[in-house]
Amino acid sequence: MMAKKKEANTKIRLATAWLGGCSGCHMSFLDLDEQLLDLFAAADLVYSPIADIKEFPPNVDVTLVEGAVANVDHLELAQQIRANSKIVVSFGDCAVTGNVTSLRNRLGVDDLLTAVYHEGPGNLPRGGEVDKVMPALLPKVLPLHQVIPVDATIPGCPPDPERIWTAVSALLAGKEATLPEKMRMFG
Repeated sequence: MMAKKKEANTKIRLATAWLGGCSGCHMSFLDLDEQLLDLFAAADLVYSPIADIKEFPPNVDVTLVEGAVANVDHLELAQQIRANSKIVVSFGDCAVTGNVTSLRNRLGVDDLLTAVYHEGPGNLPRGGEVDKVMPALLPKVLPLHQVIPVDATIPGCPPDPERIWTAVSALLAGKEATLPEKMRMFG
């Protein structure tokens, strides 16, 4: 999938989002170091956990989504991203496959909450406002493509900066994003 090349002097609108994961993909994104200057010469970052922007904006050209869909807030954000983005990219193995985040799928949600909060080192208070603090967990953690259509993937746990740069710079230039064979394997 390619981003449409914008007219001269018009930057591509880029977003990144973080669902259920460790933020390692965003850390790897920041490890682009000096290439971030090249990236932001061609793109405006309009939404990201590394920028204090509260609402997902309309008319986004490319959105990188890190993490699996694990709760109702993730589900809602994924749907907003798809509705407002021309290209959605599963960014990292949690978004691509569910990876580590989906390990909880072996337990039911009630079993997970009991094992972690009720039998753990402290007791989780139940009822009233306390139940509204955390978003409700989905019955199963899902990779992004099982919730919304995805246009491209950048595999890796986390993807290394070279892999990110190869994919993102191609997308932003309006070219087909094809990772070299050595970069296609997970990890």
